[in-house]
Amino acid sequence: MGAAGADGRDRRAAVADEPSHTPYSATVRPFRFAVQCATAGSGRAWRDRARRLEGRGYATMYCPDHLGEQWAPTVAMTIAAEATTTLRVGALVLDVDYRHPAVLAKEAATLDLASEGRLEFGIGAGWLRSDYEQAGLAYDPPGVRIGRLSEAIDVCRGAWSGEPFDHAGEHYRISGLTGAPRPHRPGGPPVLVGGGGPKVLALAARKADIVGLNASLHEGFVGAGVASSARAERFDERRRWVQEAAGPHRFAELELQINTFMVVVTATAAEADALFESLAGGFGLTPDEARDVPLVLAGTVEQLCEQLLARRERYGVSYVVVPDGEADAFAPVVARLAGT
Repeated sequence: MGAAGADGRDRRAAVADEPSHTPYSATVRPFRFAVQCATAGSGRAWRDRARRLEGRGYATMYCPDHLGEQWAPTVAMTIAAEATTTLRVGALVLDVDYRHPAVLAKEAATLDLASEGRLEFGIGAGWLRSDYEQAGLAYDPPGVRIGRLSEAIDVCRGAWSGEPFDHAGEHYRISGLTGAPRPHRPGGPPVLVGGGGPKVLALAARKADIVGLNASLHEGFVGAGVASSARAERFDERRRWVQEAAGPHRFAELELQINTFMVVVTATAAEADALFESLAGGFGLTPDEARDVPLVLAGTVEQLCEQLLARRERYGVSYVVVPDGEADAFAPVVARLAGT
C-alpha cells in the first residue's frame, strides 16, 4: 500500500470542471506534519533531534539533497530511522541526476526493510543550478530532466517488484535486473514527487503516492520568479493540474503536501499583522494577499490552526512540512491538528 493508505480509498475527488477556488473534495484527509532538517553538529545531535520530533508528534523527518552544508540524505535518513521507532524518514527530495536509479532503488529498499516500512521515497528532477555547475553536471532543460525522473520512478518500482524486469528508455536501459533486497512494503515505499509546473505535477499525479504543491523553481534559483509563483491562485491552478492528470479515482488516493518556507508562531494577532504587512511589499502583494500565500504560516497557535484548516479545504493539502528551526514552536499546532 502507498502512503495514501487505506484511509484515502473512500475519498471522492471533486469533479474536474469545478471552479478552481472551491474545495477539492467533500471529504478531507487527516493532517500529518513533517520537519525538513538539513544538518547537525554531531551524530548525537541528529539522533536527539529525530527523537524530539517523534516525541512532538511529527510524522516524518525529511532531509534535502544538495551539495552544500546539508548532510548526505541516505546516511541522515538511516541514522534518524535507527534512533526512533515510529518516525518516518525521507528526502525532500533526492535529485535523480545524482544517482543511477538502480543503485538508488537498492538503497531505498534496504532502508525501507531495515526501518520496517518507515521510508518515504521523495525524488525529483533537480532544480538548483549552482549544484550542477559546481559539480560539473549537465543542467539539461526541464523537459529532459522530467523525462529522466519519469523513467527513474519506473526503474525503482521495477526493482522493488522482486521480479526480473527490463526497461528500455531514452535515459536508462535495464536488462533482466532483479532488485534486492525486497522492501518491507510490497511494491516499495510510497513515492513523493513535488513541483510547481504542469508537466512535473502531471507526472506526480500519475506516478506518485504523495504530491507536493510547490512554487515554480524553473529559474534554477530562488528569486523573484519564485515569489511571483507563490500566490494563492497559482496553487489553485496546481491543485487543478494534479486533479485533471490523475483522474477521479487516482486523485482520491493521493496525499497532497506543501513545504512551507516560513513559519512564525506569534504571541498576539497584532504581531502576525505586522509580519504580513512587511512581507506584502517583498511579494508585491497586499497584506491580505500575503496572508493567503500557502508557503507562509504566521500567527498565534489558534490562527495557524485556522489557516491550515482553510488551506486544506481550499487545496486539499493535509501533509504540511515546516522548517527545522520552527519545529518546537509549531509543536502545539501539531498537537491540536495531527490526525484530525
